[in-house]
This record gives sequence, C-alpha cells and structure tokens, in this order.
Amino acid sequence: MPDWMNRRRLAVAGTTALVVATGALAVNATTASADRGHARAKIARATLHSADGSTVGRVTLRQTRGKVVVKATARGLAPGFHGFHIHAVGRCDANAPDGPFTSAGGHYTGGRPNHGDHAGDLPSLLVTDNGRARLKFVTDRFTLRELRDADGSAVMVHAGRDNFANIPDRYSAAGQGGPDATTLATGDAGARAACGVLR
Repeated sequence: MPDWMNRRRLAVAGTTALVVATGALAVNATTASADRGHARAKIARATLHSADGSTVGRVTLRQTRGKVVVKATARGLAPGFHGFHIHAVGRCDANAPDGPFTSAGGHYTGGRPNHGDHAGDLPSLLVTDNGRARLKFVTDRFTLRELRDADGSAVMVHAGRDNFANIPDRYSAAGQGGPDATTLATGDAGARAACGVLR
C-alpha cells in the first residue's frame, strides 16, 4: 500500500479517536453538571440579616431520605428564646411598609391552619448571654422542593419567644379561654428581628 494511503488512514483514525474523546468529555461534563444540580437540589442556605442590614447568622437545610436536617448559627441577638420559623415568601425587605421583613408573609403552613402545627414552625432559637446561638434538628414536615415554590421561602428569627399557641383553656384573655386568633397565627413571638431568603 502506498505511503500516502497509510498516512491518510492514520489521519482518519486520529480524527475518530479525537471525536470519541471529545464525546467522552462532553458526557463527563454533562454528568458533572447534573451532579452539581442534584447536590444543589438537596441543600438550601439562608444568610440571616437584621433590619439594619447586618449579617447575624446562617441557616443550612439538607434534604436526606425524606427528612430535612436544619442547622442554624447566629450572633448579635438579644439573649433568651426567639421564635424561629420558615415563612411563606422568599423576600426579606427591611423597609417593607408594614414593618421589617413583613414582605416574607406569614408562616409556611403546609396546609395546617394553626400555629404549633404549621409545617414551618421550628424549635425556638436559644441565644446565650454572649448573643450567640447554635441549633440543629431534623424535621419531616416539609421538603426543600416544597419550599422552592414560585415565590420561594424565608427563614425568620423573631424578637420574642414563641408559645406555639400553647395556651390552655383555663387561661382567659378578653373573656375567651385558650389561645386567641393572633396566638393561633403567630405564637405571639413579636416583631421580626432577622430574615434570610432560602437559596
């Protein structure tokens, strides 16, 4: 066989090898991108800001086998218990017309009407005397997919403690026994001290 034919066969073989290799790289890149997307789908994060714009904490939610592991750290907050919730809208506007962070709407209810049962009702955040807090727990009341609906979700720290609407009927307020409408909606945790959009 003439030399020029051998050279042509080698050139064609080299091109084929290059195409195969390039295809493998494309497949690997696509797989890596899908893996990154899958990893992002299993984790959500929120940076908590106070009304003056200061960063006061971070929250991480990790989806795992039908449950969500929630980790929170905070600093610069008033010592004591603070209401800690998922709110229904992913918007944390400190200058909202109805007050700081009211743009985040009410609690994420997950279809449960009363506070204490809302899907977004979380354990209270206990801040120590140095203004710091650390919290970790597991919930099966929501999934990250549910929180990532059309208007998103936010994590909220309230100024006051949360009673989870746990007011027995033997107590009375304005002639009515048990929790009133406000308590059933919010747990009387007061103003919104810090907010973070889940991303």
